[in-house]
Amino acid sequence: MKVEFTKMHGLGNDFMVINQVTQNIQLNSDQIRRLADRHTGVGFDQLLMVSPPTSPDVDFKYRIFNADGSEVEQCGNGARCFARFVKEKGLTHKEVIPVETNTGKIELKLVGHDLVTVNMGAPILEPQDIPLQAESRQALYKFNVDSDIVELACVSMGNPHGVLQVSNVDTAAVEKLGPKLEAHPRFPNKANIGFCEIVDRRNIRLRVYERGVGETQACGTGACAAAVASIAANLVDNQVNVSLPGGTLQIEWQGENQPVLMTGPATTVYDGIVYL
Repeated sequence: MKVEFTKMHGLGNDFMVINQVTQNIQLNSDQIRRLADRHTGVGFDQLLMVSPPTSPDVDFKYRIFNADGSEVEQCGNGARCFARFVKEKGLTHKEVIPVETNTGKIELKLVGHDLVTVNMGAPILEPQDIPLQAESRQALYKFNVDSDIVELACVSMGNPHGVLQVSNVDTAAVEKLGPKLEAHPRFPNKANIGFCEIVDRRNIRLRVYERGVGETQACGTGACAAAVASIAANLVDNQVNVSLPGGTLQIEWQGENQPVLMTGPATTVYDGIVYL
């Protein structure tokens, strides 16, 4: 099977993008894992599938698969790359692109040469909808990890996130706590775990241990979740820069029931062909 693809990244969070509009390509989880291998395959954090829409009020359907072959609901960095991909490939001439995901519609807006603003919709804060095992909504939830208690703010941006406030992201226990919190029994579908350092009212530093991937250079939905948690706790202003290992995203959230707006770059690396 011949597969034409494009390699892209958003702040170092890298993707293999496959156009299902012009190719009849279906991949199973084993094939995705093989392609994700950085030694013997293409290598990526996530696979993005650009598909025809199933609803008349959107232009495309957007599916995301982790490097381990599992399908996930949302990916903010991927959404920005999605917008640049469909524009560069001539699949659309619009500057504002409505897109269908597994958890609803998002809106992508091309800004200037390489920036994309994504309307991620309103964050989900009710625990049953995140999903999170909890009797009621709280600002912080207590998690038992070994013999310690860890407090997380929990948010869904179409995918579940736990946000842990830390004094210094450089020394945060990402490798130790990340996998334990990601697969914690209180997260029925697992979760992405953000380690968030407040620099000042306009700036956050963040590292994210992503579900099914491990720590990545950048996580768009993780940046949104960290901003929402920090704004809700009145630790930062409604517009904040989120600095990740791969670069910086601008996040805006005006409060409860309002959409989260994420702006950042999307970069094309190369086009390729692989045979399976």
